[in-house]
Amino acid sequence: MEADSLCRSSCGGEEMKAAGTMKKRELVHLFVTVFLSSFSTFLVFPAITDVTIAAVCPGRESCSLAIYLTGFQQAMIGMGTVVMNPVIGNLSDLYGRKALLTFPLTLSIIPLAILAYSQETNFFYAFYLLRTLTAMTCEGSVNCLALAYLADNIPEKERVSTFGILAGFTSASFVCGTLVARFLPTSLTFQVAALGSMMAAVYMRIFLKESRLSDHGDSSLSQPILKGSEPVLERITDDDDYTPKTKVAFKKMPSAADLFGLLRSSKTLSQAGIITFFQSLAEGGMQATVLYFLKARFQFDKNQFADILLLVGISGAISQMVFMPLLAPRIREESMLSFGLLLSCISMFLNSVAWAPWVPYAATVFSSFGLLAQPTIRSIASKQVGPTEQGKAQGCMAGISSFANIVSPLVFSPLTALFLSEDAPFNFPGFSIMCLGLATVIALILSTMIRASPPISSHSVA
Repeated sequence: MEADSLCRSSCGGEEMKAAGTMKKRELVHLFVTVFLSSFSTFLVFPAITDVTIAAVCPGRESCSLAIYLTGFQQAMIGMGTVVMNPVIGNLSDLYGRKALLTFPLTLSIIPLAILAYSQETNFFYAFYLLRTLTAMTCEGSVNCLALAYLADNIPEKERVSTFGILAGFTSASFVCGTLVARFLPTSLTFQVAALGSMMAAVYMRIFLKESRLSDHGDSSLSQPILKGSEPVLERITDDDDYTPKTKVAFKKMPSAADLFGLLRSSKTLSQAGIITFFQSLAEGGMQATVLYFLKARFQFDKNQFADILLLVGISGAISQMVFMPLLAPRIREESMLSFGLLLSCISMFLNSVAWAPWVPYAATVFSSFGLLAQPTIRSIASKQVGPTEQGKAQGCMAGISSFANIVSPLVFSPLTALFLSEDAPFNFPGFSIMCLGLATVIALILSTMIRASPPISSHSVA
């Protein structure tokens, strides 16, 4: 009996170790997928400003039409993703993370392929239209699904560090994409980006293993899974050969009432949602306006954009992959969130009053550590829901972020264009960026009030 018990204990330990090794391998495949996908996105970022201005305002350094087009596109993308991110997150709870990841990874290839073929004005407008439509469907969903995948496989105490590592891989892809863009001619940038996007989709389909609730010790799949009072997943068993078959009946798409109900279920989750809105409002405004501000203010071109973005990416990757795992066991998540938001504020205020070309470079020191805020708030949110709602929770946070991305360009793109024009009410070219800094100050104040409630107990992860 003792020998049998010892054998079972030893075998069980070996099985747990093997399971842990397998899960680590799957996380590596996830990180590679996110890296390749983000690389293709960030590769075009330094070049798209010059391409846009060259297509719509040839021969000019500043172009209000280009600013308005970028702001309008960002607002339309936000309108689409505020609906689609919660839907995709909810569907991933039912159909699996890998199945839903295929959708955004495939769609993202199409607009890049257009500019890879030609960057003439007609092709640019075709890219603009298809980029808007595809991004309305899937912008941000890769990150949302990746976070849900990690929450499936990582226990709560390690989650903030792992979320930081995922963000670090995104920053590393930002570095690599920006570095390649710095030396690639613009004519080849979109070709390489399209190739990287294809590789991400193919790699994910070949190597990434599906993440299912049944992998995490959830025995409830023998019963219907309920959404409200309606069963959405029904398990049917063949009594002759005991082969399980799953029949999915998707009864109800997540509505606004569902999302508000999820937010109201936890005070901490609702606080996280409000902070996400203001933080995303500022972040989205910076993405829509800061490059146009720097081009008009200091005549920066693709190379200077790439240099600044490269500095942000390198220091951001270090802060997320090195400092965040070191800080996570020693300080509370709420303190880390406030710290990141404080440094974001400093960076925006410095950019708004930039008096020399070197100031935006100096501001990157603060903005890189500001990148700690987003994975921290996502980790706080993930701990307030159970294992069957991780996709819904991350989709809800992504939806709030998308809503902020609707509001931000509608407000700050016209404001930026006004203060960069000759008709500005007063001489303050960085006024819109200062306003973005004030939005971050609101998020910072709210972060000092958040008190993370005890996490909802979920499955144990081997």
